[in-house]
Amino acid sequence: MTDAALPRLPVPVPWIQIAVVGAAVVAGLRLPAGMASDVEAPLFAGPLDIVLLVGGIAAAVAATLAEARIAGPRRALADGLLTATAGILLGFILLGRVYDGVVFDRLMSSAYILLLAALVLVADGMAGLSRAQGRLPRLLVPLLFGALLVYLWEVLCLGFDVPSILLPTPSAVLEALIARNDTLLADFYQTVIRSALPGYLAGCGLGFLVAVAIERSPFLQRGLLPVGSLVSAMPIVGIAPIMVMWFGFDWHSKAAVVVVMTFFPMLVNTLAGLQAAGAMERDLMRSYAAGNMQTLVKLRLPMALPYMFNALKLNSTLALIGAIVAEFFGTPIVGMGFRISTEVARLNVDIVWATIAVAALAGSSFYGGLALLERATTFWHPSQRR
Repeated sequence: MTDAALPRLPVPVPWIQIAVVGAAVVAGLRLPAGMASDVEAPLFAGPLDIVLLVGGIAAAVAATLAEARIAGPRRALADGLLTATAGILLGFILLGRVYDGVVFDRLMSSAYILLLAALVLVADGMAGLSRAQGRLPRLLVPLLFGALLVYLWEVLCLGFDVPSILLPTPSAVLEALIARNDTLLADFYQTVIRSALPGYLAGCGLGFLVAVAIERSPFLQRGLLPVGSLVSAMPIVGIAPIMVMWFGFDWHSKAAVVVVMTFFPMLVNTLAGLQAAGAMERDLMRSYAAGNMQTLVKLRLPMALPYMFNALKLNSTLALIGAIVAEFFGTPIVGMGFRISTEVARLNVDIVWATIAVAALAGSSFYGGLALLERATTFWHPSQRR
């Protein structure tokens, strides 16, 4: 489809940013300074609000000029950055007023209009960045999207006056994270370093060794793989109490749960990878008079690396989940699972969310490190060529 065949908007696209900012200004002039005040005061009353407003208007104008004047691949990057900046500045104005006590009391109020204007601008900016080329846009889009979710969480919880017992704000979670950092660090060490990591290494290592050992034995494969499917279908809440009875209340029982959860995914994926080499490649190794060990090292294991990394990434999340859930069934007075269960009983929901944030950050970092290692070691695979 050519540009001439595209539908024309009734309003020129370069002026949409300014129109949205203008609507936000009109809404802000009617927004009360606080819900406790009977007299409506303009939103843009303080000097910081004026600075943010002027910055938002300037960014929207600059985005309009960039969209009209800049050509080539830099156009989408400049337009996306400036439009998102305008939305972010308007969002900060609304955030300050929400902290002062403004609530979303009625539909299509000034607060709703200002929030909608900020969301439209940020979304338009992310759309522009997604069309840009380069590493910077690829990093900015997910960062902006994550920050937008956290912002909505904060503003909507405060604007709708959601009780903290149901859902604490991100700022409250951050305060709990800072205030209880020593406790959370001890929980992290107990759960991740002493339980999840040893169990992960043992389970993945045993799965790999067993896969290599039985790769040429169809009898053992037909016997073990159904058992693996059976164990994988077993719930953690059924395995964890048994392991606590066998290995005690310390980290050994949690590591044993992680071993059970990670062993069979690694076994199945490694077996599939070892059998991924084609007949042509195997015939080539035989023509070179390569033995079984040489074929394994030079052909089968390199071909199995993508499958093994899939199992390693899957097990990185399973290991952390297994260790946390296992701590619900008996543990010393430390650990993420212990912290979640005890603080929920005390109605300290902010500490529970802080623990969840630490676990999510640890799991995401572990997964991301494995993904980077996979890209560095399997750069030759078609899945990495993009």
